Amino acid sequence: MLIHVFRLLDQLILATVALGIIYFRPEIAIQGGSYILEATFRISDTAGVILLGVGWVIIFDYFIRYKADRLVALRTQIKNLIKATGIGAFWLMIICAVFSVKSFNIFNIIIFFLIVTTLGIVCRLLLRLLLLSARRSGYNYRFLLVIGANPRAFEIAERIEKKPELGYKIVGFVAESENAFAQWQPNEHRDWKVLGLLENLRTTLTEERVDEIIVCLPLDARFSDITMIVQHARDLGIVVRLMPNFADGTLLKNMFVEEFEDDYVVTLFRERLLMQLLAKRLIDGFVSIVVLILLLPLMLTVAILIKLTSPGPVFFSQYRVGMNQRQFRLYKFRSMVVDAEARKVELQHLNQRDGPAFKMDNDPRMTKIGRFIRRLSIDELPQLFNVLSGEMSLVGPRPPLPEEVKRYEWLFRKRLSVKPGITCIWQISGRNSVSFEDWMEMDHQYIENWSLGLDLKILVKTIPAVLFGSGAS
Repeated sequence: MLIHVFRLLDQLILATVALGIIYFRPEIAIQGGSYILEATFRISDTAGVILLGVGWVIIFDYFIRYKADRLVALRTQIKNLIKATGIGAFWLMIICAVFSVKSFNIFNIIIFFLIVTTLGIVCRLLLRLLLLSARRSGYNYRFLLVIGANPRAFEIAERIEKKPELGYKIVGFVAESENAFAQWQPNEHRDWKVLGLLENLRTTLTEERVDEIIVCLPLDARFSDITMIVQHARDLGIVVRLMPNFADGTLLKNMFVEEFEDDYVVTLFRERLLMQLLAKRLIDGFVSIVVLILLLPLMLTVAILIKLTSPGPVFFSQYRVGMNQRQFRLYKFRSMVVDAEARKVELQHLNQRDGPAFKMDNDPRMTKIGRFIRRLSIDELPQLFNVLSGEMSLVGPRPPLPEEVKRYEWLFRKRLSVKPGITCIWQISGRNSVSFEDWMEMDHQYIENWSLGLDLKILVKTIPAVLFGSGAS
């Protein structure tokens, strides 16, 4: 009941604040006006009100977890609330624009967002205080059994007990092994007791009051045990929560349960940011076309200079490894002599880069014009055609050579899971002054934390990096 009341309260706050702004018009009040304006309601406005209300319900249900979930931190609640009120204010602006509601200008929309966000935060703080008072008085508690008699289990239990507003009482611990049971020292773990071994969990569940189970075991070593725990809990209708360590958590955060012809399919690492990926592809195409048009005179000039200063073709093409090891032909302005690849073998002992990549200062294979266009990364411009064709992106790990990939360590291959790019974190962080392992780690962090905002940030930082030739050779 409390959850549904709270859902209704959020919608009432939205509607009340919107009506208040329509009638009291803050922009007029700031100028000294003190009267209430008359508001006229047209029949056609009914559709707008319905669309606004339905939109608000959908937005808040999507961003705010109206569930009996005690382990949601206040910080997470507030963050989700701000997302919901921000999108809700944007939806209000769209409806007002479509139905010509003049009561809401940009100033009033901002006022609306600030008021509903503030009231939402206050309501959540008051709810927490109410629940804290009730739980300190012995009401609304849930009994929690911790699976695992190890340092992580003890640390999780301590963190939960330090937050009485969560409303949990630790029943005790279940040891995963006899060795863990023997090492448990009561004097080091407060008054908490080990109630038994994991193999006797069914007996423990029948003898103790348990509302929820929290599992603090490593997934890789204890998967079968966790399956058994879930089965026992399901038989008794007990809530089960897994508290994996960081490594296990990264495996589970993208897990989806789907159906295939009446069978269940558990999918890991399915792409969820589909709209952002679509936006990335559209930006790639648009920016590539614009840059190619704007820099066409420069590219023609460079092409003529290359042709006049050294024998051979204007463009250099080479097979590179792209997404999921798909090979493609990468294009660059030629900056070296024609037989540069053949001479690479005899210069291998002068390689100044660690790892499988090859780089050296004052490379004798470089042409005069080549040294200049390399320093300003002008030689990379033809790769915009690779971006247009979809083989590359503007931002992503640099595409490696096939022979380099063969020498990759296992974890380095993570960088092959996304489209390669013209620029990346390595490109704006010193390039050739960065060690190979640091370079691979930068690409790994990019993939793990990818967002459209990160791409835009890298693109902006690429401009000064190119102009000043940071780390280029």
